[in-house]
Amino acid sequence: MADWGPVAVAVLLFVLLSPGVLFQLPGNERAVEFGNLKTSGFAIIVHAAIYFALLTVLLIAVGVHIHIR
Repeated sequence: MADWGPVAVAVLLFVLLSPGVLFQLPGNERAVEFGNLKTSGFAIIVHAAIYFALLTVLLIAVGVHIHIR
């Protein structure tokens, strides 16, 4: 039996936290920009840190598990 929780959480967070898709922190012209689909190097680093922090909290502290039979 496979545990699909970590895979589903990682893919969902990766898509949602890609810089420029929903928001970009920091933005190119403002502190936060929404849906501009443009990125900067610093925004990629910030979003990677947010992704790692949320993924760690959800997988280790909360213990998300999805078992499919």
